[in-house]
Amino acid sequence: MQSQYISIGKAAQLVGVTPTTLRRWEKAGKIKPVRTPTNRRLYSRDEILSIVSQSMARSIMNWAASSSAGEPEKQYYCPNSAVFQYRLFRLGEEMKRDNLPEERIALIIAVAGEIGNNSYDHNLGNWPDIPGIFFSYNLKERKIALADRGQGIFKTLRQVRPKLKNERQALKMAFTEIISGRAPEQRGNGLKFVRESVPAANISLYFQTGESFLKLNKSDIGISVKKTNRRIQGCLALIDF
Repeated sequence: MQSQYISIGKAAQLVGVTPTTLRRWEKAGKIKPVRTPTNRRLYSRDEILSIVSQSMARSIMNWAASSSAGEPEKQYYCPNSAVFQYRLFRLGEEMKRDNLPEERIALIIAVAGEIGNNSYDHNLGNWPDIPGIFFSYNLKERKIALADRGQGIFKTLRQVRPKLKNERQALKMAFTEIISGRAPEQRGNGLKFVRESVPAANISLYFQTGESFLKLNKSDIGISVKKTNRRIQGCLALIDF
């Protein structure tokens, strides 16, 4: 039973809420724990992980889109690149224990690393409000999420391509063109690498900056950049593997 069920404290930690919130959800019928003979609450691990999966994208989108966000929960917040690199390494080790092929793990970690590193490389000293990135993952659901509240791709690339007209044009350029090997232009090079790695890593990617987004999977040939009604500050990436 202990392998299938977890305590209220562990469940709250995984979901990113307080135990009080879980009790409130129980009263509302949103979640149903089991009770031990001593009346202790235990939660189904699978049910909690499903909630995490559903809430992960919503939480990171809300944070990226908020007009006045605070720092993410500590377990998801990477205030600097050193913390991000450590957590990325830990993700890779967890993926190995999950018996994923090592070559595929290396590619997935490289893709996530390229996206996350871009956030630090191109916003250093210029974060509009919250520095660092929101980084979370769910191995059971095969999902990784990253977001920053930085300047965004359009503002970054306009420093070297001042004729860029809008976010959609900038996002397409970042994923399709080699701009330069020098900072700060490397954002374009990095995301081109991400695009080329999607088929080999057998992943799908949702990437948004401002109001512009694109979706990539292993069968995509071209790039189609679209507009969404919900603007974010900076960049957001959702990886399914």
